[in-house]
Amino acid sequence: MKLPRQKMPEQEPEERRQNFAEVNLGLDEALARREALRCLECASPRCTQGCPVGVKVREFIQLVLEGDYLGAAAKIREDNVLPAITGRVCPQEHQCEGSCILGRRGEPVGIGYLERFVADYERAHGGPALPAPAPPTGKRVAIVGSGPAGLSAAGDLVRLGHEVVVLEALHEIGGVLVYGIPEFRLPKEIVRQEVENLKRMGVEFRTNVVVGKTVTLDELLGEEGFDAVFVATGAGLPVFLNIPGEHLCGVYSANEFLTRVNLMKAYRDDYDEPVFDCRGRDVVVIGGGNTAMDAVRTALRLGAATATIVYRRSEAEMPARLEEVKHAREEGVRFQFLTSPVEFLDDGRGWLEGLRCVRMALGEPDASGRRRPVPVPGSEFVIPARMAVIAVGNRGNPLVQSTTPDLETTPEGYIKADPVTLKTSKRGVFAGGDIVTGGATVILAMGAGRRAARAIDEYLRTGVW
Repeated sequence: MKLPRQKMPEQEPEERRQNFAEVNLGLDEALARREALRCLECASPRCTQGCPVGVKVREFIQLVLEGDYLGAAAKIREDNVLPAITGRVCPQEHQCEGSCILGRRGEPVGIGYLERFVADYERAHGGPALPAPAPPTGKRVAIVGSGPAGLSAAGDLVRLGHEVVVLEALHEIGGVLVYGIPEFRLPKEIVRQEVENLKRMGVEFRTNVVVGKTVTLDELLGEEGFDAVFVATGAGLPVFLNIPGEHLCGVYSANEFLTRVNLMKAYRDDYDEPVFDCRGRDVVVIGGGNTAMDAVRTALRLGAATATIVYRRSEAEMPARLEEVKHAREEGVRFQFLTSPVEFLDDGRGWLEGLRCVRMALGEPDASGRRRPVPVPGSEFVIPARMAVIAVGNRGNPLVQSTTPDLETTPEGYIKADPVTLKTSKRGVFAGGDIVTGGATVILAMGAGRRAARAIDEYLRTGVW
């Protein structure tokens, strides 16, 4: 217990703000073994209870201590088909590490660091030894969306012997993992390799299939011959501020901005610029979550003169991961807390030139449990900006729901599904992840994918709805 938590090596701030290479560099074997020594090997490991997919944390850390890194990776893969991804982007501080006993008196075991270490070791030494699938059941499952919920469900279902086809609307597999998370936090090659592992297990992927346009749910269950469908389309519809000037050139939603940078490769010098050139310009990002941090740090790397976060509450209320806020501040991101935009200002030619804001004060808590921000009269001021990115949340894309009249939805447009079985109002159709819960985390979506796989398997084997 006297051992301190090992620090993750990382690029220096002045260096990393000039490139899109990964910020965190990973533990070496010595650091990993030293961090693993901190595990108390609890008889009833709360870390596993805190993990949405139930990774056997104590067991895999014991294998790290023994030097059996491939065995440790295999142990994680019993419950998590994407360890190299979750080891990088999972908010462990609120889940497995947040449940660690060591965290009561100091810093918890670096479970995420160790997960990343063994996944990277596995990748560097030939890739995973994939589990043998169960005998074929003859049943076919379509998964709509290739984000974390869809990929997690696909991995479990194919191991159970079912034929699995994942349908993706975009041209690259991975959903939010490839279009929403920047290269410096999650390299695309890591996502591609995890997808390749699923292909080797037998999962079929089809891109450029827009369910609701290319094909409907009824057609999937009818002439396409699928026995069940899992809808995992995520929450990719941006929320806007609905204030004057939002239509101006230079104003983006975070979805559009990050998708253009990620899938259209704006982070590479050998590609034409698919976003407004922000080199030498002032950029403002509105929001306080991880998506806002991703957008503002991306703008810096694209050459912004200044990159500023505008957030209507205080730093204590920010939902972004502490590590992401720390990295942003080290890289030179500015923060305007207790500030809310009221108007995007026109330069007279239809382009953004600034953001009119008002100072806020915190009042009584709202439904989220955070203190509600209220405007301070007479406190308006202007922040110069030639580009603005709105990162204040997302909603579910309504396409699947709008073309499936017997699929029940919530007033907010999300699909209604049983919280345990993820069954919807339509026989044979399951739904999970952000399209049910609203925007959440990668690992919570993966947990939904695993629950869906269990329920789909039971339905296919019993026929009971």
